Amino acid sequence: MNIIATSSARPVARALTVEEKHEIDHEMTLYPDKKAVGLEALKIVQKHQGWVSDESLMAVAEYLGMSAHELDGVATFFNLIFRRPVGRNVILFCDSVSCWIMGCDGIKDHISKRLGIDYGQTTADGEYTLLPVPCLGDCDRAPVMLMDGEQHRNLTPEKIDQIFSQRAKNK
Repeated sequence: MNIIATSSARPVARALTVEEKHEIDHEMTLYPDKKAVGLEALKIVQKHQGWVSDESLMAVAEYLGMSAHELDGVATFFNLIFRRPVGRNVILFCDSVSCWIMGCDGIKDHISKRLGIDYGQTTADGEYTLLPVPCLGDCDRAPVMLMDGEQHRNLTPEKIDQIFSQRAKNK
């Protein structure tokens, strides 16, 4: 677990922002027990901070009256809670059997070469992080990736180049 320090310097919970508390409080009105809000609270923190640091996780745990270990179990179970900093654009690349059969390894290699990163890495400019996911639920249009909420289907090296060229123009 990330929250266990190997030295005497242990993480200390940071203060949640007013906005984060307000959004978490709203979520608590939707659930019978405030511990059930854990995942939603982590999503809220991630929306505001970009990722969930140990200090943020501890702050949420304290706010919800649960242990940091309990909440870390939630955070690490869901692969879309980022426990390390990520780029401004997260590429979720499907590596399921369907995508693999349709050539996702070659597409992933093309992305890696174009961006200069591998799975779990972020470009030097902090723009992109490439992460594998087990399935994006679009097997009939494989290979597939999700970037900033937009699903890209039937990927080819040419489509990858178009996607990144278009993004560069829109900056």
